[in-house]
Amino acid sequence: MAAAAAAITPQSATSIRYEANSLSSRTSSLFRPHSLTFSALHSLSSPSIRRQIITASATSSATTASPPSSSLSLGFEDHYDQILLHFVSLAVTMGTATITVAKIDKKVDKKDFLHITDYDKSTILKILDRAIEVKALLKSGDRSFQPFKGKTMAMIFAKPSMRTRVSFETGFSLLGGHAIYLGPDDIQMGKREETRDVARVLCRYNDIIMARVFAHQDILDLAKYASVPVVNGLTDYNHPCQIMADALTMIEHVGGIEGTKVVYVGDGNNIVHSWLLLAAVIPFHFVCACPKGFEPDQKTVEKARAAGISKIEITNDVKDAVIGADVVYSDVWASMGQKEEAEHRRKVFQGFQVDETLMKLAGPKAYFMHCLPAERGVEVTDGVIEAPNSIVFPQAENRMHAQNAIMLHVLDA
Repeated sequence: MAAAAAAITPQSATSIRYEANSLSSRTSSLFRPHSLTFSALHSLSSPSIRRQIITASATSSATTASPPSSSLSLGFEDHYDQILLHFVSLAVTMGTATITVAKIDKKVDKKDFLHITDYDKSTILKILDRAIEVKALLKSGDRSFQPFKGKTMAMIFAKPSMRTRVSFETGFSLLGGHAIYLGPDDIQMGKREETRDVARVLCRYNDIIMARVFAHQDILDLAKYASVPVVNGLTDYNHPCQIMADALTMIEHVGGIEGTKVVYVGDGNNIVHSWLLLAAVIPFHFVCACPKGFEPDQKTVEKARAAGISKIEITNDVKDAVIGADVVYSDVWASMGQKEEAEHRRKVFQGFQVDETLMKLAGPKAYFMHCLPAERGVEVTDGVIEAPNSIVFPQAENRMHAQNAIMLHVLDA
């Protein structure tokens, strides 16, 4: 009996080969067939394969005096930043053996959902198709599809939100999982504890992390240091889950995204950045109509234009912008963290309210969309939100269905 231990630190691996080489033999003549058996106890950062014992065996035989050699591949389905293997038993008949790490056969990167442009067109459309499929299943009342059964999700909220929390938590639960809410005072990420430490702790308890934060760097750091998928629930830079819900809503009501005209009216904020990134993947006409000085990030505009597939316009003429729109889209003028600027912004944004007159200019086929919450009477009138061509509430519902599909994708479920 001999014992050995090995520590491996690949970012992710699906197959690791261990070779057991016989070092000596009790006989120098005919070497009888021998067997090698061992058990590996491993503690994993991903809880989807719980702490368990993997037992494997290999057999080999030789007819010469040279020591035999056996090898065996162990497969691991999940991805870890560190795998510790403790070989608890090792027995060899007619010889002495050691275990050595020979090679890593294959590397697989974990999936995150941080920006629309992290994926190509076919993948984005595939996720949206899955959203339609799973939505129909849930709407039918069928609860047999439980791909997240036994899985947990940590939800980090530096910014509170009704829609983000309820849509993620309900969606994950309906598909069999359990979500844990961590509010602004529960972690104080970056203040009480560094983001990289939070990431490396939470990924050892959970199968997936969703975060709604202020600084975009926080979501990037979570993804960098977590060994499980990280989903961007919103940052000050972008809001990809919202735009996936918007795209799903357009497919259902407009008939698709390609070839349409989407006109955003208001502040060039994270929603605009997300629309621009979608326009870098799927071809459509996107217009941002905003006051001077409130244009979106120039680098993001350039990125969308450089993709060369969509028509991108940034303008200060809102009346001209909305003509022929399939969708007129609005958001609050002062986002969370900008409320001290609210009064100033109300003055600057005069003329950028989406009202009945503006919707008439857009044309009879134009739908109105808003990511909510809305300040009725400020960026949009009550009449526009309540009009028959408003699809604001189907849009809000689709947050859950789009996010379900995103989570299914990153978890390979």
